[in-house]
Amino acid sequence: MTEFAVSAEKNRWLRLKMLELGVREADLEESFVRSSGNGGQHVNKTSSSVQLKHKPTGITATCMRERSQSINRFLARRELLERIEAASGVITAEMMRTIKLRKQKDRRRRRTSTTPTPETR
Repeated sequence: MTEFAVSAEKNRWLRLKMLELGVREADLEESFVRSSGNGGQHVNKTSSSVQLKHKPTGITATCMRERSQSINRFLARRELLERIEAASGVITAEMMRTIKLRKQKDRRRRRTSTTPTPETR
């Protein structure tokens, strides 16, 4: 596996996560596209956006968050692994965050619907 322009610890984590989920580099189809948005001339001249597709499952991930192609490659792989993990039925950190927000909204909605408003007093 290639090393990306992130810390050695993050590269190690990515390798272990791919091994844990059974994702091989050969299973990934990677393509580069020109990004859009902020970044100026650098973004307009280079293909720094990364599109990844996991061939066995058909799950895709696109990343154009950073100006660096290498960092976008890492981020796209991380996002793809999260999507593969979510598709396998495992509760991911992102899913836990979504569940927590949903509970907070429900709690607020119940609280506002049961408390009397100034018009009803």
